[in-house]
Amino acid sequence: MALGGMTTRALLLGVSIVSMGALVSETALAQAAAQAGDVQPQKPKPAKKKRVAAKPAAVPAQVANANAQASRTGQSLDEITVTASKTQERAIDALAPVSVVTQEQIQLQQPSRLSQLFYNVPGVWMQDRGDDPSTAINIRGLQDFGRVAVVVDGARQNYQRSGHNANGSFFLEPELIGGIDITRGPTANIYGSGAIGGVASFRTKDINDVLRPGERWGVDMSGSYGSNNARGMGSVFGGVRVDPTVDVFGGAVYRTQGNYKDGAGTEIGNTGNDIAAGLMKLTVRPADGHEIKFGGIFQDYQYSIGQMNRGGTTTAAPAAAIAGSSVYGSTAKTYTGTVTWKYSKPDDMLFDWNATLYGNRTDNDQVKTYNNRITAGSGTCTLANPGNNISGCVGDRRGYLLDTIGVDVNNTSRFDFGGWRNAVTYGFDVFNDKVSTFDSRGNSNITTPSGDRTVGGGFVQLKNNYSTWLEVISALRYDHYELNSSGTGVAGTTSSSGDRLSPKITVGVTPVAGFTPYVSYAEGYRAPSITETLIAGGHATGGGPTLFNCPDGTSGLFCFRPNPNLRAEVGKNKEVGVNLKYNGIFTAGDSFRAKFNFFRNDVDDYIDLVASTPVASPLTFMGFPIPGLFSQFYQYQNIASARIEGFEAETSYDAGDWFLGVGATLQRGKNTQTNVGLATIQPRKVTTTGGVRLLDRKLVISAQWASVGANTDIPVGYVPSTAYDLVNLYVAYQPTPDITLNFGVDNILNQYYRPYAIPGAGADGTTQNDVLWTAPGPGIVYKGGLKVHFGGA
Repeated sequence: MALGGMTTRALLLGVSIVSMGALVSETALAQAAAQAGDVQPQKPKPAKKKRVAAKPAAVPAQVANANAQASRTGQSLDEITVTASKTQERAIDALAPVSVVTQEQIQLQQPSRLSQLFYNVPGVWMQDRGDDPSTAINIRGLQDFGRVAVVVDGARQNYQRSGHNANGSFFLEPELIGGIDITRGPTANIYGSGAIGGVASFRTKDINDVLRPGERWGVDMSGSYGSNNARGMGSVFGGVRVDPTVDVFGGAVYRTQGNYKDGAGTEIGNTGNDIAAGLMKLTVRPADGHEIKFGGIFQDYQYSIGQMNRGGTTTAAPAAAIAGSSVYGSTAKTYTGTVTWKYSKPDDMLFDWNATLYGNRTDNDQVKTYNNRITAGSGTCTLANPGNNISGCVGDRRGYLLDTIGVDVNNTSRFDFGGWRNAVTYGFDVFNDKVSTFDSRGNSNITTPSGDRTVGGGFVQLKNNYSTWLEVISALRYDHYELNSSGTGVAGTTSSSGDRLSPKITVGVTPVAGFTPYVSYAEGYRAPSITETLIAGGHATGGGPTLFNCPDGTSGLFCFRPNPNLRAEVGKNKEVGVNLKYNGIFTAGDSFRAKFNFFRNDVDDYIDLVASTPVASPLTFMGFPIPGLFSQFYQYQNIASARIEGFEAETSYDAGDWFLGVGATLQRGKNTQTNVGLATIQPRKVTTTGGVRLLDRKLVISAQWASVGANTDIPVGYVPSTAYDLVNLYVAYQPTPDITLNFGVDNILNQYYRPYAIPGAGADGTTQNDVLWTAPGPGIVYKGGLKVHFGGA
């Protein structure tokens, strides 16, 4: 009922927006059109910083939208980004490894998950589970606990739940997205605390994504359907320019799917889900140069996480081969509110500011629906079948709540001196995370401890440009953090704090037009998370024998130890890159863009979960000694260093009627203390994207081939990822300016693939089957979609 109500409200929203637009006068329309170009005023910049997107007037009206979609698919490096330096510049001009995913690319690919949008982005992977709709992003082999700063409309996404999954994820429906900026490595340290792996900045749709030039109001309605299994999506987004000083925009999405089959034909349990989401934005311009935007996003995810046993409980198969995990019916709701105040005027060289105040809540309520104990019975708790002391009994509840509030303020002042053009950007950002975990009878209170953390910092950056051939960027950032446990016992006495100055210097030269090599050194600082610092207590046995008693009075398979002396990680990144930008190479209208870079990131005091020296268990089971050696304690500790190094390339050639691009990553990462590879490293990915534009560019046909290498240099106790080739096909056809048809086939080769290494697969047969079974992506998927635009004066 709730999801149906959301869909109804979405339709009512679209009708309301259309009605609002029809009531607005022609006089106000003329004023709005006159000022449409002033929505986001910009400072005068050198010629090489100006955006060179094709002018709408140069494209026939009936194919303008399709052509924009097609061309930007090949030339997204011409899009504007701010993540590298907090100042607007094109991705191709940024002296940093920056990539942009446009709304046109998102529409062409019709993704059901965010991971599908990053196949061709160098250095980016996802560690997703099929039965969990949240996304865990990995940049250059770094993930978990905030090593990648994820922001949505400027709001930090810091949700984390420890279990058989990545330690850090976020919920975001792809249909809400208007664009994505990715900056790899700590070169974006001024963007926020913790980003030693990089920054993933998501912008949700806004009024300019729907309204076309000259329109006063507009509505986009979309729907899609796909196979494997019953994938359906419907959305409506619309907005109206009430007058030149006020915009109103909103939208809603409903998505559903059933359990999919992987490339081997195995149905993956609990991969079906239902998602309802919506957003609203109000933009006001109270004075010349000022823009204040109020935004709100709500998302509701209904799904089940966990896997049932594969095999009857009476079979002779070893339990390790058929045992799944407990299953939880889950309701995850996210609430994001933002207020952003921007000021910019072309003639004001002193002030150009952006201030964002935000709040973000992720509330994940779960109830146990299946008991995976390899015994007969209904799965409910009885004297003969007492349940699972990790996750309780069927009907038991647990919940994970994270509240984040934060502020991000920065300003840029510009001045010229002695032939130099200078921009000084300075600001600060602070956020507070408050984690509350509830588990009525399980182990989650220990594995994801409650606590409070405040992280903040300030920075100053100087960008100097001399003539057209030299650019120097220097920056210094100060970070500070404090965290405390809100628990009791051992964890209740635990707290931690720290601070540091992190420098950055980048130098780029352009000896000839279109060729810009650069070198960069940047440091980043990641504060330890609440879980890494405060985790304490026994890891429950899941029904097996208790091996150790813990200092806090609990007992289990082993004991977690808190670590108040845990030091923050420091990333020290060295980078050499080249930007290439040429037009008119073979024909008058063609273009070539490329970014190449070599990097090495040395992460000092890298934090990892370390086991104590194995010992014989002092306990017995049913009066008999428990054989074997076991680690009594597990603790997050600072290892000496982790080193990640590699090569990345992003290239695209666009000839108008056809386009071709290649994105590549070659990298390796090791624990320098043991010389063993890091489990989160993906060693190789090469993605080729090509296509043609036919029928006066109304028809776009595009193919994508991603060739990915296996990760085999991993610690003992992991199952390697698989090598695989994914081939996808996309077709977009625009028979009229207001109708767009999309068709696609994902994983044409119907390959079985596991994109990341699986933890917990030792010689003792303790494979984490719920991860192993849910790591493979879907097999072949056929899909089609329709988008209809309404709009007018």
